[in-house]
Amino acid sequence: MNNLSLLVMAAGMGSRYGGLKQLDSFGPNNETIIDYSVYDAIESGFEKVVFIIREEFSEDFKTKISDKFKDRINVEHVYQSLDQVPKSFLVPNSRIKPWGTGHAILCAKKAISGPFIAINGDDFYGRQSFQVASNFYQNEENKFCMVSFKLENTLSEFGGVSRGVCNSFNRQLVSVEETHNIEKKDGEIRSNEKIFHGDQLVSMNMWGFGIQVFSYLEERFKHFLNEYGNEEKSEFLIPNVVSDLIKEGVESVDVLTSSEKWFGVTFPEDKKNVSESILKLTSNGVYPEKLF
Repeated sequence: MNNLSLLVMAAGMGSRYGGLKQLDSFGPNNETIIDYSVYDAIESGFEKVVFIIREEFSEDFKTKISDKFKDRINVEHVYQSLDQVPKSFLVPNSRIKPWGTGHAILCAKKAISGPFIAINGDDFYGRQSFQVASNFYQNEENKFCMVSFKLENTLSEFGGVSRGVCNSFNRQLVSVEETHNIEKKDGEIRSNEKIFHGDQLVSMNMWGFGIQVFSYLEERFKHFLNEYGNEEKSEFLIPNVVSDLIKEGVESVDVLTSSEKWFGVTFPEDKKNVSESILKLTSNGVYPEKLF
């Protein structure tokens, strides 16, 4: 193992969910979704977990989540804030929204010394997803990868969803096409423009990087701020950075595949479905009754 870390992006504001979903309970013993990701990472051989959070809820986060497994894995916390920008840039007074996933990862530069997997804190990826990523980095250190999922395993019962549909060649990522309003209806999986067979691979923001990614992010974040920094809701997003690196021939991205069923929480009504799915996995012996 090449000092593999898990980077959990948990600084989102949760406006549509109506609260901090990162701290919400879903498991039979009030486990959070993050608890299951960390448990799966430990079982898959990860050596460290770095949490990107907002400083104002750091104490609640440590009490509710990270304190319980600090004896099982190396734990570090990193804060993402609007003022973490180059000294030459003045943050607009009207800006409230965080700068996005690319900026979140950049904030963790000092906490990571080897390859790492970056995930969303409010998404459930499943054990196999972490294992295939861990296996990839057994013999690699500087390569990029993406853990993809079958489209049919990522759909919601509550209506249309947006998914990044992957275009790949020889297991190398060519592009990710953001497709909106995909839903399963009348026996078909379709968006407004297209019918899908369900086996298409999609990105759920589970990325693997070597540490050279931080140099790319530093340079490109400066360009982003110069162009879009005065917009109130502009976001520096990691999929956009990766797409640009591929187009420019700077990096290649190996497409790994997980057969797990992904699920996550965007709206309050998602909670019941996620809790029932976790309870079923627990009943089937995938997870112990109490994780930590």
